Amino acid sequence: MNAFYDHHRDSISWQYRCFDRILLNGLIQPFQQPERVVGFFDTYRQLYPVTRYTLRGIADQFQQWIKGRCAKRNIPILEAPKVRRDDFVGPYFKGAKPDQVVVVLKAREPARTMIAIGDKTVGRWHLELSQRWVVQYNVYINDSQWGRLFVRVCPYLPFSARVCLNQHHWLANRMRQEGIKFVQRANAFLKCAAPKRLQELADSLTAHDLVSCGQKWLARLTPFFTSREREQAGCQHRLFFSQVEYCDYVPGNVIQSVFSPAARPRRCAKGSRLIRAGGRKTCWTEPPGTLWGLNRDADCGAMKRPVKR
Repeated sequence: MNAFYDHHRDSISWQYRCFDRILLNGLIQPFQQPERVVGFFDTYRQLYPVTRYTLRGIADQFQQWIKGRCAKRNIPILEAPKVRRDDFVGPYFKGAKPDQVVVVLKAREPARTMIAIGDKTVGRWHLELSQRWVVQYNVYINDSQWGRLFVRVCPYLPFSARVCLNQHHWLANRMRQEGIKFVQRANAFLKCAAPKRLQELADSLTAHDLVSCGQKWLARLTPFFTSREREQAGCQHRLFFSQVEYCDYVPGNVIQSVFSPAARPRRCAKGSRLIRAGGRKTCWTEPPGTLWGLNRDADCGAMKRPVKR
């Protein structure tokens, strides 16, 4: 039993708990080994050796593809703003259809890329992974199941990626499908006509929901691979947790009455307490005595609801 809830349950009209922002890192595991990259090009593309010109051509091909696709569908490609990106892209989601790409932001960000070192005069090259600052594309999508999300794709081999989901948007879609009335503000539900059903839906999230969404969009955004290569050579992204935020919502007046301003937990919306796991630093914003854990870079196939320690 949550000690906070147990002590104040007579003052709490309703509450819910769900995941908030979920950041997933995506990588193509066979391409994390340079020798397997060489083998792929030799077997499936009849290309040897793999030179820096080969790798540069692949990146150029991707950028031409995404620019052409966006131009055909009137999707803007913009430089990433200095302001908060979620706020900046908000207007582009108004009136968006299911599974519609609404905007693409490009920015120079760090990524692991494959580089080729050698000499074209003698025709000898070897590959290695290197951390570089390169232009990456953040594709903002109104997914039919998850609502607002974005997928960041690096145009350079091995096509490292990141998927950002939010269970609040996922729950909003579920409740709309069931005809449940609710009021959502940013990353919290302030009112809900069926709070018990809301919690049931929040608890029904599975690893398959995350993986199916992530792989669907990553497959569409890496057109370099054919269906045969994805199936036979394993050229598809595997997803790992990078950061997970867990939201515990209770009415704001209860929070205000219990905690002094100095001791009040940081809230992601009125009355919503945010618990974050993952990344270089871990920030716990639950009241003292409550600790929730989720391993960084945990495989999505082993996703579990955080366990109170």
